Amino acid sequence: MALSPVPIIAVVLMLTTHRARVNGPLFVPRLAAGLAAVGAVVLSVAGPAGASSSGSPATWVSWVKVVLGLLLLLVAARQFRARPKDGGQAPLPKWMAKVDDIRPLAACGLAALLAGVNPKNLLLAVGGAASIAQTGISGGGQAVAYLVFALVGTLGVGIPVGVYFALGPRADKPLNALKDWMGEHNAVIMSVLCLVIGVKLIGDAIGGLTA
Repeated sequence: MALSPVPIIAVVLMLTTHRARVNGPLFVPRLAAGLAAVGAVVLSVAGPAGASSSGSPATWVSWVKVVLGLLLLLVAARQFRARPKDGGQAPLPKWMAKVDDIRPLAACGLAALLAGVNPKNLLLAVGGAASIAQTGISGGGQAVAYLVFALVGTLGVGIPVGVYFALGPRADKPLNALKDWMGEHNAVIMSVLCLVIGVKLIGDAIGGLTA
């Protein structure tokens, strides 16, 4: 989650606009709130449905992880095939061209969408919540565990904001370099991440089904 390129590129673009001091800090907690909303839904459904009974993972959660893992492998394959063949930068989403004029409320909405609606991030968030639900720890423990997951997931956008406020005008060069690197390697980064996490989810699910 923390290494997902699109939210990082979006927040760096915001930090180059005249509303950077407002939009940047708003983007981070809204992204965390979007992740928290996804986790709240998954955990609230998984608890009553018996995601883990008597400390043993429920079979249905293992099958959910299989499905999520296969979907992530599909995303990995599509991302890898879509990478630029000439080493250039893949075209960025059209909405990024409008970030220059984005208002604070719209910046909050964008962060929530990238966290809870973006398909790749949504799969990762649901997979994380499913893994936590399957542990068998108390409801409070699950909430704390997912909170940590959500906070770590925002580090990718939080660090550029911290750099912006720490370095001031000197932050332009490293932030632009980060944006360009993320844009150039977006497809490869996401394909590798989705591949690794997809395999991990499927492996965990197989272990749960054969236990």
